[in-house]
Amino acid sequence: MKSPKLSLFVSLLLLPLAALRAGSIEVKVDAAKTGAPINPYIYGQFIEHLGRCIYGGIWAEMLEDRKFYFPITADYSPYRDLKDSDFPVVGASPWQVIGDAAAVTMVKEGAFVGSHSPRVNAGAGLRQRDLGVVAGLKYDGYVWAKPLSGKAEIEVTFVWGEGAADRASTKLSFAGTDFAKQTFALTPKAGIEKGAMLEIRVLSGDVLLGPPSLMPSDNVQGMRRDTLALLKQLNGTVYRWPGGNFASGYDWRDGIGDRDRRPPRKNPAWTGVEHNDFGTDEFIAFCRAVGTEPMVAANTGFGDAYSAAQWVEYCNRGADTIGGGWRVKNGHAQPYGVKFWCVGNEMFGPWQLGFMQMQHYTLKHNLFAEAMWQVDPALSLTAVGDLTTINKGNDPDQAKSGKTCSRIMLEDCADHMSILSEHFYCGRVPWNKTGRTDLLTHVGLLRESIRKKAEGHRALQASLPNLKGKLIPITMDEWNFWHRESAYGELGCIYELQDGLGVAAGLHEFYRQSDLIQMAHYAQTVNVIGAIKTTRVTAEMETTGLVLQLYRAKFGQTPLLVAQTFGPLDVAAALTKDGKTLTLSVVNPTNEEVSVNLSAAGLTPAGPAVRWSIAGLNAEAHNAPGQPRVVDIQRSEASTAALKVPALSATLFELVLR
Repeated sequence: MKSPKLSLFVSLLLLPLAALRAGSIEVKVDAAKTGAPINPYIYGQFIEHLGRCIYGGIWAEMLEDRKFYFPITADYSPYRDLKDSDFPVVGASPWQVIGDAAAVTMVKEGAFVGSHSPRVNAGAGLRQRDLGVVAGLKYDGYVWAKPLSGKAEIEVTFVWGEGAADRASTKLSFAGTDFAKQTFALTPKAGIEKGAMLEIRVLSGDVLLGPPSLMPSDNVQGMRRDTLALLKQLNGTVYRWPGGNFASGYDWRDGIGDRDRRPPRKNPAWTGVEHNDFGTDEFIAFCRAVGTEPMVAANTGFGDAYSAAQWVEYCNRGADTIGGGWRVKNGHAQPYGVKFWCVGNEMFGPWQLGFMQMQHYTLKHNLFAEAMWQVDPALSLTAVGDLTTINKGNDPDQAKSGKTCSRIMLEDCADHMSILSEHFYCGRVPWNKTGRTDLLTHVGLLRESIRKKAEGHRALQASLPNLKGKLIPITMDEWNFWHRESAYGELGCIYELQDGLGVAAGLHEFYRQSDLIQMAHYAQTVNVIGAIKTTRVTAEMETTGLVLQLYRAKFGQTPLLVAQTFGPLDVAAALTKDGKTLTLSVVNPTNEEVSVNLSAAGLTPAGPAVRWSIAGLNAEAHNAPGQPRVVDIQRSEASTAALKVPALSATLFELVLR
């Protein structure tokens, strides 16, 4: 049952287009009619070790399988999925043998890292194809090698074309009886999006190879500078990591210490290799680089409470603890102070590693929470929830009870959580196998999903005696559109203007539910259903990213009642935290410009408004890396007498008040 407060923020219904025939609407707001402050953490983001979100998106390392997880064979056939795309998925070794295939073998004894290292005899070598380079940009790299006869010489070559001048080489000398690292720097004279190669040839002396590395020299602590610049513009307030489904099979201890000595693993939840190059320390460095709060998801799948508590030690405690001592040893003397932690991910579903029945999982959740709070009582713990799931096929006791995951968690774990998680995705295939929905319906999908979650929780929580009227806040820590295309690697779908308008409408609904929904994480930020898309050499903001960027920067924090309905338009208003500026947002999914007549009781604009608008020529308009933007944020001044909202736009007005 909807609360009286919520009724003030009743969602704007989709009415027939005839309601807009006059081309104008009147919006009434009142300074005395406000909602709960909008929590800045609803502007969070989510990154997971999946597809090209981190490796190929955020992280600057260019070499696939640099630690030789896959055995190198004479059969060079690295790709197993999306073979006809620009970003195929590696499922076998991406290293091609140069010369005699018999001169390259995989050796287990004395391997540098992982299960084996390649032995490469003099006269042979390895090559990795399908790299992208920028003309004139220096690329820094290194090679680990162990001479098997005391001395060896290796030639490293960058190739970016067919001609003799389309290559740059350097020679590295190795001596001794152990692995040593030699660095190099090479600069291509021409750029290529895909097709450059790195060759490692052994000129003399047989060797065991350790991990090579190759990064553009402008990387920032191992992160791509172009992606990082856009992430700073995106300005997410909190980032959830490392998953997602990935978290349920991730051992965080694999991702600390010397980066080259961290073991490569098969990605436990998705395809490809987990290099473990991006671990806890890199995640914290990433958060500091983009100016955000970290949120870490503990492994309640294959993991255990002791390991989760030790991870908290690593992040938050001193050298007098085991975990904190490891962090200090790894060069980070000061604790990281990670406040936000997820206790697991989607453990209600049989797709999840370590899935168990709810009667058992609630016990596990409470064990984790107690162990983690014992290390740091100040932690904010997010519990796994799902408002509608009853796992009839795998959980007979739950099916018999008829209770959803969220209800069971609230009944059995309410005193072991700070906030409860909900996830949802909307969109075209795989969620809608019949193809596209009409524009107005599509723009409303996220809004309707958020509203259903909120209304469902208000009714559920009010019915639970153990809560005694307390409202457990909600974090929507995965939410987004998810479509068919994999244009930017695994799950790398394109986002069009209509998706951006849908995200804006979703934000409006978060504003209406500001007393309940205290945190949200747009999933997954880069490439994988991401607000930013990258090629090998360029990066660009999607329409959804532009909306998030604009509203985080400009929309107010104190929501105002907008009780009217406006046909297919969606309207929200708020005052800035200092009360000196009124912000008004209109999502217009129609093909007609609309004028807004604003009636603001108790509020007097001091002059013209500033209009920020995200619009395009059609609903399918979208941006692409390396191409001129066709959708962007446009700034202009607007008369307060008639605020003009462009067709097919998300438009935000700022009105400074007297």
